[in-house]
Amino acid sequence: MESARFPLICLVGVVLFFMYQAWDSEQQAPVNPPQAQSSQDFDTAVPGEDNDELPSLDQAPDAPPAPEVADRATPNTSVVAATPTQAGDSLWITTDVMRLRVDARGGTISQVELLSYNTEADNDTPLTLLHRRQTSQFLAQTGLLGSDGDAPTHQANFALPAKAITLNDGQDQVSATLRWSGANGQVVDKTLTVHRGRYTVDVDYTVQAAADWAVSPYIQFNTRNLQESSDGPPFIEQFNGVAWYAQKDDGDKYKFQKRQFEKLGEEPLDAGQTGGWLAVMQHYFLAAALPADDAAVRMVAKPAKQGGHLTQLIGSKRNVSADAPSKFGHRLYFGPKLQNRLGDVAPGLQLTVDYGLLTPLSEPLFWVLDRVHDIVRNWGVAIILLTLAIKLIFYKLSEAQYRSMAKMRKFAPRIQSIKDRYGDDREQMQKAMMDLYKKEGFNPLAGCWPMLVQFPVFIALYWVLLESVELRHAPFALWLQDLSAPDPFYILPVLFGVSMYFQQKLSGQAMTMDPMQQRIMTAMPIALTAFFAFFPSGLVLYWLVSNLWGIAQQWYIYRKLDGEGLGRKS
Repeated sequence: MESARFPLICLVGVVLFFMYQAWDSEQQAPVNPPQAQSSQDFDTAVPGEDNDELPSLDQAPDAPPAPEVADRATPNTSVVAATPTQAGDSLWITTDVMRLRVDARGGTISQVELLSYNTEADNDTPLTLLHRRQTSQFLAQTGLLGSDGDAPTHQANFALPAKAITLNDGQDQVSATLRWSGANGQVVDKTLTVHRGRYTVDVDYTVQAAADWAVSPYIQFNTRNLQESSDGPPFIEQFNGVAWYAQKDDGDKYKFQKRQFEKLGEEPLDAGQTGGWLAVMQHYFLAAALPADDAAVRMVAKPAKQGGHLTQLIGSKRNVSADAPSKFGHRLYFGPKLQNRLGDVAPGLQLTVDYGLLTPLSEPLFWVLDRVHDIVRNWGVAIILLTLAIKLIFYKLSEAQYRSMAKMRKFAPRIQSIKDRYGDDREQMQKAMMDLYKKEGFNPLAGCWPMLVQFPVFIALYWVLLESVELRHAPFALWLQDLSAPDPFYILPVLFGVSMYFQQKLSGQAMTMDPMQQRIMTAMPIALTAFFAFFPSGLVLYWLVSNLWGIAQQWYIYRKLDGEGLGRKS
């Protein structure tokens, strides 16, 4: 009876999970899914954009200006100057990994297509991270704040250099310069630079003024109904919200923090610090504002008056002298949460791959999984090999667990005899069982402890497989062409249920249970098969391999225990 508690608790957890998912679905207001659009079929009118809440120059931190941005031009760089355009015009910038749409209005980045990531595993349509649709939007708006509205915000009109710019073979980077001219003789050149093989965009300003002028650069992510953009697995709630690298009180260290969009109404973010970064996150992908490490910034995240949310990073005030131009800038990141590369983009950015409390276990597990993949070049095979390696590491613990099960199976007839003898007198029955356990020298709970020790490792691996963009649309073999999606033919979940059934039969746990518990245990493989039908196939593959190894290990250990007289009932 005691040995049944752990699997029964698992079953209750499954039922509660389904109840929560059903309740959560009822609480969410339905939204109409956005219509598929080509890159040219694009609604440029955003309701309420003219009323977007702009920070004021007074909100910029008073701090010494960050060092000027060095000239980024190289022999392999193409720089295109600005020419007059209309307010509705736009510029497309294409590299080997992404394609950006830059609007003349404000130089807003209104669309980012990730060319190495498709919307679905079975098509070649690039995933659109930033977008502007009828039902949702995700925009990166950049500009300068000035006194009395005399600076080019994201609502100003810029002159664009061309209709399209492409990073050609032999070029490491390409730049496009947008120009704004003010009524008082100011000239602002906003230069966007993209790089080969990178998901970063450098935004540099060259500012000239006829008289002394104070300005402050800012980045604003304007989001509305962003959950429509997330392609997380069904029935698994994923994080959609704001994350930032917050400076600790001692000033020398930072910590990762995040907040869901729906909580910003009660807990808006408003903090000043030096360095760090501010990001909008969804499953697998993020957009981040990256200031210089020593730049004074103010971070704000709040609901927008026109709906949606505004996430703002405001740089320090810059005093532009009339006799010399001033240069400064920041960077943006639009792309996947690639765990091996985010740390090189900005310190701490790799923490956006958030494994929660089990991060100390999950990070080394992913490291091993990634190294194995480098050798076998197949994520499904890497999952199988990592699962087997973990089972080998815990072999002795599993042996102790199966030894305890074998003892329970050996003494099952005597336990049943005690139950029949004392009937409804549970106090005497428990006393008689404890006397039996003490006399024979075994603990019925001993089989649970090895499982509990292994459980954190298994849950950590679960989060690795769930959160890793590296496994998104990754094929395995045969019909499994996307390890991040459920098995389209439900073959893996059915095999998992069958393996679980045989594992139960081999363990003989039902011998020590009453009829009701036996019926529940019999129903567990069916319930978990239905449950895993909606899980990513990579996770189900892990559990199936784990079960198959467990069956083989049980059979081998029970054969050994036969020689000790523990493998047979007596």
